[in-house]
Amino acid sequence: MLRRTILKVGAAMALVTSLATVASAELSGPVNYVIPFGPGGESDISARMQQPFFKEKFGQDLVVSYQPGGGGAVGWASLNGLSSDGQTIMGVNLPHIVIKPAQKDVGFKTEDLNIFHMFHFTPDAIVVTADSPYQTLEDLVADAKANPGQVTISGSGKASANHLAQIKFDKMTGAMTTYVPFKGTGAAVTALLGKQVKAEWGYTTVGAAQGDAVRMLAVAMEERHPLFPDVPTFKELGYDMVGGAYRGIALPNTASDETTKMWSDMISAVNADEAFRQKMLDAGFALLDVDAAGMDAFMAERKEEYLKDAREAGLIK
Repeated sequence: MLRRTILKVGAAMALVTSLATVASAELSGPVNYVIPFGPGGESDISARMQQPFFKEKFGQDLVVSYQPGGGGAVGWASLNGLSSDGQTIMGVNLPHIVIKPAQKDVGFKTEDLNIFHMFHFTPDAIVVTADSPYQTLEDLVADAKANPGQVTISGSGKASANHLAQIKFDKMTGAMTTYVPFKGTGAAVTALLGKQVKAEWGYTTVGAAQGDAVRMLAVAMEERHPLFPDVPTFKELGYDMVGGAYRGIALPNTASDETTKMWSDMISAVNADEAFRQKMLDAGFALLDVDAAGMDAFMAERKEEYLKDAREAGLIK
C-alpha cells in the first residue's frame, strides 16, 4: 500500500510539473481573472483562494479584476470579444448563466460560453438566527403550513439559486413561504440578523461566516458538510434537494482546444491540492470537479432542471 501511495503521489507531482512546463511556455505573463461582479462576494473570495496555489504550481499570477453589472450579464456578454490567447479567463455562475438569457436578451446565450471547469458550489441552506423558535426544519414547515405566506425568507435576488430553492421547497412541502429578494447574500444575511425576516435561503458559507449567531436547519448536499456534521441534509429529511450556486471559469469561445484543455488541466490540479480543498471546506464551500471533457453533460443536466423550475414558477415563459 505504501508503494502504491508513493507511486500515486509521484504521478500527481509529475503531472503538475508537466503542466507547469506547458503553462510557462503558453502563458506570456500574469493572467487577467475577470469576476463579473463587484469585490467581496463569494466569486471574488474563491478566486482569491485560488491565487496562491496557481502561482505555486504554474509560476504566474492570477490578477483579479471586476466587471460588475446586470448580475454578471455585462461581463459574460463581453467574454467572447476578449483575446483568445489564454491570458484572460472569467468566472461563471449557475444558475445565473442559464436563467438570465432565458428571461430576455442579455447579450449572450448559455451555449456561447466556453466553460472549462466547474470547481465548487455553495450548497443551499435554510438559515435562522441562533434564538429562532425554529429548532428544526419541520418547525419552519409546520409554521408555514399553519400560516400561509407569513414565514418570510430572505435571499440573494430574484431567479437566483436561493429563489429557485425556495420555489422547489414550497412545492415539495406543500407549504407557502414568502421569498424576500435582496441585492446579494450580504444584504440577505443582514435582513436575517436584523429580524426583518424569519429565515434566510442562504448557503453553508453563511453558516461558516456567521458562526454562533445563526443556526442552519438543513443543507442541500448529498452528504452532510464536514464543517457542519450536526446539520442534516434535505434528503435525510425527505426532500430531494441538492444544489446551490455553482462556480466555474470560462475562456472566450475562440480559444483553441489546446488552450482550453491546458486551462482545464491547470484548474483541475489546483482543485486537487489537499491544502486548497481544506481551505475551501473550512470556508463552507463544497468541492466540485467537472473538467472541460465533462462539461457538456453537466451543463445539459443543470440547464434542464433550472429551466423546468423557472417555468413552473413563472420566472420565464
